[in-house]
Amino acid sequence: MKVTRRPLYLLEGANALSGLSNAIAIVTVPWLIFERTGSATQAGVVVALSAIPGIFISPFVGALIDHYGRKRVSIGSDLLSALSVMLFPIWDSLFGLTFASIATFAILGAAFDPAGYTARKSLIPDVAKASNISMDKLNSWHEAVFSAGWAIGPAIGAIAISLVGAANSMWIIFAAFMLAIVLISVLHVGDLGLEHREEINDKEKFWPSTMRGLQVLKSDKAMLYLTLSIVFLAMVYLPTESIVLPKYFSDINDPRGLGYVLSSMAIGGIGSMLAYPQLVKRFKKRSIVIGALAATALAMIPMTFFPPIGLFVLSGFLLGLGWGPMNPLMNSLVQQRVAPHIQGRVFGIQTSLFYASGPIGMFVTGVCVDTFGVRPVYTAAVVILILIQVVIMTLPSLHDLDRDPSY
Repeated sequence: MKVTRRPLYLLEGANALSGLSNAIAIVTVPWLIFERTGSATQAGVVVALSAIPGIFISPFVGALIDHYGRKRVSIGSDLLSALSVMLFPIWDSLFGLTFASIATFAILGAAFDPAGYTARKSLIPDVAKASNISMDKLNSWHEAVFSAGWAIGPAIGAIAISLVGAANSMWIIFAAFMLAIVLISVLHVGDLGLEHREEINDKEKFWPSTMRGLQVLKSDKAMLYLTLSIVFLAMVYLPTESIVLPKYFSDINDPRGLGYVLSSMAIGGIGSMLAYPQLVKRFKKRSIVIGALAATALAMIPMTFFPPIGLFVLSGFLLGLGWGPMNPLMNSLVQQRVAPHIQGRVFGIQTSLFYASGPIGMFVTGVCVDTFGVRPVYTAAVVILILIQVVIMTLPSLHDLDRDPSY
């Protein structure tokens, strides 16, 4: 196969658009609810309910990827996501958005997001081979590009809200999804998953195969415990981005401040993600994990004081900088320790678990914010996060992260 960088540019272009779309949505949907209802509890309910489809759909998405191909799933999911996003402004112009309609459309859109995200992640080995790039390097670029979308997205979302309103901001997300479809449609690479499946003559039927990813993950204790650790962290942390900070900046009528803080987190992550290939050459994976946990714990402490926006942005940047290497590291673990024809299902199970972390945390956080206020809830969340991080650092299974990869 001829070596060319074109597949790299196409995949990462679609990846950036995906990050951009999700980042705009994470600002816009809660803002819509605060705007129409003023309730943090209802915002928490919607964000929590939006995560539920991903819990049940992601394992099947992984099986779809491994059985029918990575490109097909990416294109199909983005098309469905685009159509669901389009419902927000259309419904608002015809009937007006209510809590019920916002919740319905948010849940519908969330049902398709995991498929596109997982499919594009599964394409990394194919694009790395076609573009003659090391897997570690492309993993770092892939996560950095996605984060670049996240970095730009909140600012674009906040500016769009201030200019055209939250509902009409959804047209930007629609356009991004449609462009991502075009980019993946013209991406011509092999499919190592399908090729390996054919090579070993794997005839496993679709439905029985959906849980194969869970079986593989359970057999690898280091990868399993690290995955579960991130789930617990996400259960506490994600509501701070989706509920607590949006509520705080909504109360002070500063959508751009929210955009700047969320963008600074993503920008910080980009730098350390791009440094991952060098980090993994110099340090053990266990050391990278412990360093990321310690750095993020320290970065969150100043944010509990809700400082002036400049210090808030700086703390957000350091938070992203600390956590950045974890995303490419998780990708590398699956690619190095799981057979190609099963990788989609393992990514699917991980995505399902990550989505499962949201509903309880979102709902509880929303209720607590309405009951106790933003500042006490955010401080409590940071304390809990630090305690969880200390426990993770002591897990014996982390030593196995550095064994010779094989499947």
